[in-house]
Amino acid sequence: MAVPLTTLVEEADRYLGSAKIADYCPNGLQVEGRPQVMRIVSGVTASQALLDAAVEAQADLVLVHHGYFWKGENPCITGMKQRRLKTLLKHDISLLAYHLPLDLHPDVGNNVQLARQLDITVEGPLDPDNLKVIGLVGSLAEPLSPRDFARRVQDVMGREPLLIEGSEMIRRIGWCTGGGQGYIDQAIAAGVDLFLSGEASEQTFHSARENDVSFIAAGHHATERYGVQALGDYLARRFALEHLFIDCPNPI
Repeated sequence: MAVPLTTLVEEADRYLGSAKIADYCPNGLQVEGRPQVMRIVSGVTASQALLDAAVEAQADLVLVHHGYFWKGENPCITGMKQRRLKTLLKHDISLLAYHLPLDLHPDVGNNVQLARQLDITVEGPLDPDNLKVIGLVGSLAEPLSPRDFARRVQDVMGREPLLIEGSEMIRRIGWCTGGGQGYIDQAIAAGVDLFLSGEASEQTFHSARENDVSFIAAGHHATERYGVQALGDYLARRFALEHLFIDCPNPI
């Protein structure tokens, strides 16, 4: 059963509330393909590898977290960008991308979905006084040592995380998927035992070590696989469509 592209995009925009969220890129329909959609392929990033896989899967629409046209980038359609757009246009495939709206959503959002994967009970925002801070705080049902929690992360993510180990057992956790390592100071202020993000910066080590807070970097790509899958599943259920998530592994 096919659904009009315009209907699907309107529902995704409404569901995520994307018009109300300022971002570094356009959210919603970035490339327009055929007017009817039957099969969605989702993935974290609209890389050439994902687009080639979508063509092979005969997708009508590609749904991603990391799309195109980022603020400050060169607007010229050359090189890698030309090849990616040519693939979409040649095969009449639409590209639908949601960045911050997919991080923030209370049901299909990356942060909420990661909490479900790691059995963390969500308690609220990382910084209740500044909702521009993207991240959450929560707790474990039973306290774990930093190494035991890191093993849980490894089992879920399928990759060994970077662990900076503090001295306390892990009860209260703050986290932000992707490149959220800069929020470690807000996490420390929130009184967490551990902060988790996708990436780490040089200064992250010092913030964690000098405040005796454990820190885990579990991978930008790895921590953001779950939101786009959940959104794709939602749209597939809503419109009785086919949905296939394709993971193009990325060690970063």
